[in-house]
Amino acid sequence: MGYCIIFRTMEFTPSLSQLPNPSERRIALRVTAPAERALRQGHPWVFDQSITEQSHIGAPGDLAVVFDNKRRFLAIGLYDPTSAIRMRVLQHRQPAAIDTGWFQNKLAAAAELRAPLEAQDTNGCRLVHGENDGLPGLVMDRYADTLVLKLYTPAWVPHLKNVCGALAQVSPAAHVILRLSRSLQKETDSLRGLHDGMPLSLQTPPSLILFKENGLTFESDPVHGQKTGFFLDQRDNRARVEKLSKDKAVLNVFAYTGGFSVYAARGGAKEVVSVDVSAPALEAAVRNMAHNGLTVPHETIAADAFEVFARMESQGRLFDVVIIDPPMFAQSEKQVLSALSAYRKLTRLGLGVLRKGGTLVQASCSSRVHAGDFFEAVHRSAQEAGRRLTEIERTGHALDHPVTYPEGEYLKCLFAMT
Repeated sequence: MGYCIIFRTMEFTPSLSQLPNPSERRIALRVTAPAERALRQGHPWVFDQSITEQSHIGAPGDLAVVFDNKRRFLAIGLYDPTSAIRMRVLQHRQPAAIDTGWFQNKLAAAAELRAPLEAQDTNGCRLVHGENDGLPGLVMDRYADTLVLKLYTPAWVPHLKNVCGALAQVSPAAHVILRLSRSLQKETDSLRGLHDGMPLSLQTPPSLILFKENGLTFESDPVHGQKTGFFLDQRDNRARVEKLSKDKAVLNVFAYTGGFSVYAARGGAKEVVSVDVSAPALEAAVRNMAHNGLTVPHETIAADAFEVFARMESQGRLFDVVIIDPPMFAQSEKQVLSALSAYRKLTRLGLGVLRKGGTLVQASCSSRVHAGDFFEAVHRSAQEAGRRLTEIERTGHALDHPVTYPEGEYLKCLFAMT
């Protein structure tokens, strides 16, 4: 029978105490000259093909150390033999003991960066943004008194006890829920009994969590919802939409649980239409309106966005603000051209239902699609449709989604009038 791990005011499931410890034997690596340069510049990854010499075979979560050709320390990180990203760097330049104290310092730095959000009546935010906060392959989102910890590599499994111990000291919470990426869920041999959606805390978390964002109340389903239950990265863009919505008819496409719709309603929109292929997501959008006592006319349409656009245009239905926030279209380099084609098509369709003088809000969350290419695609499509866009603003990442390396930059959004 396992025992409970108790950190400060947090109690963790016995499953956590039964996880293996990382090996005390470090793996020594030598890498190619380009990989050395990348590490000196602070890049968080070492790819398998960059390794020229390795001291011994390791298991997921073993600590690997990279030395240069003069045997000088370059970096230490998490070894993962299951991934092309063979090592995820935890620390550059100076050796360090990777223990609870080390994780505590990392979490404290991340929390300090996000401290300004507390003054904005916000208790839903990304607490750890993976590589960009020095914890590659690990994401942590806070929803009020619940933390959702998502892993993207089995290399974190042997370090989970230390991470949770540090978490209890820096950002304690009533509930901690574990999420696993789709690829990681298949690595059953490395998970040691962990599974997607399991609570790491003793207390059973609620199935729906209410949290605050800029004074608005939203619900999150941290176990069954997309990402960790909500798209926290669009918080600032939602606030921008609120300021544009007074007395406007607003169309929110790929609405999910209605984040943009709720902000538009609080901003004084005269009508809001939310479109998403998921009926349960739209039911949550209706509840989110109710959580905030908003009574603006709100129509929900559970259907394919492309089909809805075409139908509305044929009906001559027009809006003052059109928001297009699709899912990631390019998960690999091979999909970039098709993704840009999809963005262009969405621009044409969106402009087909946007009044002259109206505002287009169009976003991309595909890191493989460069910002310049995305904005160019939107403008080109508008020109082909005979509509000239006057840019209001181009936006990127919010403060709780920092970017510290090129591949970490994924979010871009265009606000433009036509």
